[in-house]
Amino acid sequence: MNNQKLEHLESSFEQLCNLLLEKLKSEEYLTIELNGEQTQFIRFNSAKVRQTGIVKDGSIKLTLIANKRTAFATFPFTGDTAVDSQLAVENLNHLRQELPQLPEDPHIVIPENHGTSKEVYLGNLLSTEKAVNEILFPVSELDMTGLYTAGSVIRGNANSAGQFHWFATENFIVDYSLITPGEKAVKGIFSGQNWDHNKYLEQIKTDKNQFIALEKPSKTLQPGGYRTYFAPAAVADLISMLSWGGISESSLRRGDSSLLKLQQGETLSSQFSLQENFSKGTVPRFNELGEIAPEILPLITEGKLINTLISSRTASEYNLTPNAANNFESLRSPELLPGNLAQEDILSTLNTGLYVSNLHYLNWSDRTGGRITGMTRYACFWVENGEIIAPIENLRFDESLYRFWGENLVALTNFREFIPRTGTYGQRSLGGILTPGMIVNDFQFTL
Repeated sequence: MNNQKLEHLESSFEQLCNLLLEKLKSEEYLTIELNGEQTQFIRFNSAKVRQTGIVKDGSIKLTLIANKRTAFATFPFTGDTAVDSQLAVENLNHLRQELPQLPEDPHIVIPENHGTSKEVYLGNLLSTEKAVNEILFPVSELDMTGLYTAGSVIRGNANSAGQFHWFATENFIVDYSLITPGEKAVKGIFSGQNWDHNKYLEQIKTDKNQFIALEKPSKTLQPGGYRTYFAPAAVADLISMLSWGGISESSLRRGDSSLLKLQQGETLSSQFSLQENFSKGTVPRFNELGEIAPEILPLITEGKLINTLISSRTASEYNLTPNAANNFESLRSPELLPGNLAQEDILSTLNTGLYVSNLHYLNWSDRTGGRITGMTRYACFWVENGEIIAPIENLRFDESLYRFWGENLVALTNFREFIPRTGTYGQRSLGGILTPGMIVNDFQFTL
């Protein structure tokens, strides 16, 4: 989507907002959110195209507040002023009819003016005509299965207090697996705003080396504690668990957070520093209410809990100061700061143990105790004396974050990878996690 098209959509959204705000009554408050995208999708199996197309989609969410009650409605956004205006007015009138039937909300958040912002990040993407050949030709002899998504994603936010925010970005994701004849797989993600074919070829070359290693007979390991290297994709999965009853202030106040011990004074390793960083432009800084988050918000610094994510609703309930967290108080643009371990030293520093590329099926086994359970997945290997010996059969683990990010954290790598959110259900997801890899002592695998 070119810049001219983006400006047209921004203008159309602004006109729609003005129309709705002119129709508000004195006792009504309104927030207007826009989600939109223009995306090329290519689904492939066995390095062949199975499904392809261009998706143009958009939706508007209206949140109406009056008499301490809240109601919302969602409808399509087309960019056609006449069509969108009619739908908008119909939905506004519907919400007016619905509001009196709803109960009062004791912690309602009235819209405020958080100013105006505009961020547009144009990329250099593959042309729709070249995408198939660029992605599939380097793996034409392999069973490559996955999904390519590329294009523009937009977010907009306005309200009756006068604020207006606009965010647009262009990016791509190649989310794939290289599947061996023995039905093992190497998992890969290649993403960014600017396509670099040489970097793509380098990644595929590395994946092919793991692919060859996977053809060796698998090693079955006994349950127990193992020195383990977690690649960035695996670390990202562990960090993402903090969005689910972890770094949320509301969860801490309810007493069901995995970080309760940190709040009570316990610490993690001084190597562990986690923060929200919105300077990369992968997600908008504004949340559903149009509140602007700090560009950088330290959360855990050198193992100590410094800040939690506090939404305006939680702030209202507990008389706190919000920090523009979203309604779920989840991580939106997290990064784990790097360490000193060089990539070429990973295997020698690991020496003997497990090399874990990916995890899945993660869940809390004891949330207030910070215990996570899950399984290894894809290309994971047994290493002896700094050399990869054999792939492993999948293992389940059950371990406490207070151990693997605490006393047992050996080292973090001096390089980091951006692991994007790859969801496409309803709409393309934005953002991801920037994280190094890590080596941990005595990580507990249960079966």
